[in-house]
Amino acid sequence: MSSRALATTVTEVLLPGKVEPSGLRVQTRDLPAPAAGEVVLRMDATGVSFAEQQMRRGKYYDQPPFPFVPGYDVVGTVTAVGSDADAAMVGRRFAAVTKVGGWASSLLVDAADLVAVPDEVGAAAAETMVVNGITAWQMLHRTAKVRSGATIVVLGANGGVGSTLVQLARHAGIRVIGTASVRHHETVRELGAIPVDYRDPDMYQRIREIAPDGVDAVFDHVGGSGLKESWRMLRRGGTLVSYGTAATKNEDGNSQLPVLKSFARLAMWNYLPNGKGAHFYNFWAGRRRLAVFRDRLREDLTQVLRLLADGVLTPQIAAEFPLADAGSALALAESRTVAGKVVIVPGVPQS
Repeated sequence: MSSRALATTVTEVLLPGKVEPSGLRVQTRDLPAPAAGEVVLRMDATGVSFAEQQMRRGKYYDQPPFPFVPGYDVVGTVTAVGSDADAAMVGRRFAAVTKVGGWASSLLVDAADLVAVPDEVGAAAAETMVVNGITAWQMLHRTAKVRSGATIVVLGANGGVGSTLVQLARHAGIRVIGTASVRHHETVRELGAIPVDYRDPDMYQRIREIAPDGVDAVFDHVGGSGLKESWRMLRRGGTLVSYGTAATKNEDGNSQLPVLKSFARLAMWNYLPNGKGAHFYNFWAGRRRLAVFRDRLREDLTQVLRLLADGVLTPQIAAEFPLADAGSALALAESRTVAGKVVIVPGVPQS
């Protein structure tokens, strides 16, 4: 079945420039029919990642110029296919990582970027595991290669990536120390981690008391001056994985500078003769070899979604908002008061 007949009228949320969440604009336009290899994906769920929080400030490393439609990942149902795309995809649910464009009622996606979602997994639940699940899985198993019996530290264990990382690590037999505000400590415990208050000025000392011999890996999305403390917590042979610069998100200036500073610091540490390793995780690394990148992404997300379907992973849905109220979704995600991922759905939030 090829559906190149009529254009689809879509509703989408536009980020017009450096605005507050309330400055997002809702617009409608005609979506062209899918070209060769493309599909029309009706959005069933998308969400707010840290990337969108940086993008509205113009602080994401390689974001497009304003104005554009945000939306780093999406779960949806194929409604039409272009030539060279499999007609059997129509009516089936898939996930995709888009980087931008997900905050729309429908969007065009390359069929090769779609990953099948198990029938027994709801759209909102699957959405919590797309970019978060891939990131957590790859950092744990591909970058740090942490083994059963190890001890790790997850900064921001209540967040979207952090909560997924905790669950994947516990499933793999890894002991987890997770930082979070006190209000989220019970959630962190339920996920299987030992909570530590990130606002405690003696946070690093508290972690050392729990793991006096050091830890096997630290997963740090904060960056900034605290990166040195994360490095110091490692035992010989341990691995630091830096995957963000949240500490500098409100600072003015060049959006690339904090990342480049982290690159330089991590590279320097790798030359020290102490057996430790330091890495900056980049979701898009390796995309120049597109076929290999897609195969790896599909393999990793498929494993994460299967764990979700089997009940090994519990989706951490902080709240659901309709697409037209994406500004409120973004504001809530930025408030740092919630655990898990803020999800956006087409219309009235799902019960």
